[in-house]
Parts: sequence; structure tokens; C-alpha cells
Amino acid sequence: MTAELQSLAAWLAHCERMHPVLMDLSLERTVEVRKRLGLKFEVPVITVAGTNGKGSTCAMLESIALAAGWRVGTYQKPELVHFEERCRVGGKPVAADELLPHFAAVEAARCEITLTKFEFTTLAIARLLAHAPLDLVILEVGLGGRYDAVNAIDTDCAILTSIDLDHTEYLGPDRESIGLEKAQVMRPGKPAIVSDPVPPRSVVAHADAVGADLWLVGRDFKHAGDRQQWAWSGRGRRYNGLAYPALRGANQLVNAAGVLAAFEALRERLPVAAQAVRQGLATVELPGRFQIVPGQPTLVLDVAHNPHAVAALALNLDQMGFYPRTHAVLGAMADKNLVGLMARIAPLVDAWYCTDLPLARAATAAQLAAHARALRPALGVTEHGDPVAALAAALAAADPADRILIFGSFLTVGGVLRQGLPRLAAKHAA
Repeated sequence: MTAELQSLAAWLAHCERMHPVLMDLSLERTVEVRKRLGLKFEVPVITVAGTNGKGSTCAMLESIALAAGWRVGTYQKPELVHFEERCRVGGKPVAADELLPHFAAVEAARCEITLTKFEFTTLAIARLLAHAPLDLVILEVGLGGRYDAVNAIDTDCAILTSIDLDHTEYLGPDRESIGLEKAQVMRPGKPAIVSDPVPPRSVVAHADAVGADLWLVGRDFKHAGDRQQWAWSGRGRRYNGLAYPALRGANQLVNAAGVLAAFEALRERLPVAAQAVRQGLATVELPGRFQIVPGQPTLVLDVAHNPHAVAALALNLDQMGFYPRTHAVLGAMADKNLVGLMARIAPLVDAWYCTDLPLARAATAAQLAAHARALRPALGVTEHGDPVAALAAALAAADPADRILIFGSFLTVGGVLRQGLPRLAAKHAA
């Protein structure tokens, strides 16, 4: 079989065909294959779980550690365009060919065990990182925590970002249920950093139950700031006069505070100087997270896809300054709270451009358009076959001083980035 699989695309197609269901909430199969692979890490592992802010947290961890001179491997998902984006070594995506021997190793080890695509690819990427000469490994959890494939790997430090309602059909109907699922990445005696300012009680209770070293905002670490700078203090260290993270958005300070807590918790194994913190925060990059692309009109890219994340996006948009009109390109999964997320941003939107996405579980453009018309019947609402077509329609209708927002699924933002970062120029701009 492996002789026939000579490309990353072939391996990914093989993974998609293997397991009868896309999502199988269990961990036993992944743990068994991990044991057969002899997969373990000799360097510190930081696992990042939560509802929103995971990507930003991973990016800041990576940027600060690289600035400190450490060799860093990162597993982050989903990708915007290319699968290889999920695995970075030294801040750069690995080449597709570098992944192939690790896919083959997982295939050889699994024997009779079937794995979902996510489980298979997680093990392959983890094996690549385990074989690389690294000082730190950062692993982003996908859905939940208890049954996520990443949880098959023990962590040296868990970070829980904000907890909110998402994937309720799998994780439970409220923050308490969801928080408990995500808290399963905690390990006895290991630091567990909770960035959420108001964590569910279930998170704190689980940390106590397993004997994790719980770090809570307001108790174990604090942050405060003004318009120019901010400060952070923890159990044994303080940083003053910090510049704000290069990632835009009011919520990034919460994520950054959790990142600094993780580095303090691991300081004996992974010391980081204040200068590395400053440099890392100043230079961190993460495409698709409130990413502003200058042009005429201005382009804003954001993968916010649940009401909590869209509320943060709406706040960030409202603080950008004056734009005569906001044109919103939206594509999203059908299992999201579509009415809730669209309602959060509807007061800022002057025209909707709803798009289909190339995935069976995606909402159709027609479904999104129906919700948009119900929210504000007087607005212009159009339907499009793909994100590129939706962006073209928005650009045709926009004035140079307007802004175009592309948000929702990673597939929406990734769809317009596939040919590179768009630089917009409205046809009637001077």
C-alpha cells in the first residue's frame, strides 16, 4: 500500500477513506498507535486548548521562544491554504515531502486499527516533531480536549484559552460541560494555565481533582495596561513597559498574559529573557486573525466562526476608525450558531456577500443569505459560489474608502488567500 502513496495528497486521500466516520470521539486507538510508534518527547511540550484564542496563543508562544533562541516545533490547525501549514519547525511550514516517511510509519504501526484523518495526521506530525532537533513543542488541540488526538500525548504545561459555546453537539450544552471536556488536557503535577478571566467552575474542579498546578488570572498572574504599554506579574516575576502584541484585537492581551504565565511555569527548563518577550510579542504574525490588508478598499480577514469570536471581531472593527460602508463576505459551517454569530456583527454590515464552501457540512450561500435578510431586510444580500467570486462582487460594489470583511470558516479566508494575499484597488479609485 505505502508504495502507491508517493505524495502528501495521496496520503491525505488515503486517510479520508480509512475510517467510516469523520469524527470518532475516542482516544484509545490513537494512544495504542502512539505506543506502537514509540512516540514520546524528550523536550517540554505545551498543549493549548480552548474555544477561541488558541491560534494566537500558539503563535505568541512560538514567536517568544524563537526570539529567545530556542528551537521550536508547532502543530497548529486547520490550515488556511496548504496542509503543510499545520506543522512548523523554526517558525516555517515543513515541506510536504518531509511528512511522507512519518505518514508511512503511522500506516505501518496501525495494522488493524483504523484512524480518522485527524488522528492519523496528528500522529504523523507529532512523529516528525519528535524526530526533529527541538527545544520546545507546541501542540494545538482541535475539538474539545478529552478525546482530541493531541491528548494522546502527555503535556508539560497545558493552556486553556477562553471557553465558550461551540461544537455543543459533541462537547455539551453549556460552558461548564465544555470547560470540563477541554480541561482533560491537564496532567497531575504539571502547570495548567487558564487564560479565561471567568473560567467555568468545572475547569477549576478538574484541576484540583487531578492535582494539576493551576494558574488562574487574578490569583496567580495579572496584567494591566494603558494606551501605550502594559505590564504583567506572576508568581515570581514581573514585566513592565511591554509593547502590545503585534496581533491586532482587544482580546490579544488576555492571550499574551497566559503565554507569559506558561513561560514562567517552565522557566527552569526553558528560561526566556525579558528582551525575548518584547521581541516575540512585537514580531508575532498569524494570518487570518483580524488581519488588516491596506488597500482601496481596506481588507480585513478573520476566521471568527462562533458568536463569542465574532463579538470580539465586531469590537475590533468598531475601533478601526471611520469607513463609509462595510461589505461582509461570509462562509460558515452549517453546525455553527449562524443566527447568533451574524447578529453580533450585523449592526456594522452594510452589504452581505454569502458564499458556498467546498465542504458537505458547510452552510449554503442561500441559507446564509436567508439569515442575513431576516436580520436587516433593507440591506443588499447576494449569493456566490465561492469566496473569490464573493470578494470580486464586494470589490465591484465598494468605494475606495470602504472596507471589505472576509470572515467565518477557515475555508472562507483560505479561499481568497489561495492565490496570494489580495491587494485591493476599486476600479474607480484614482
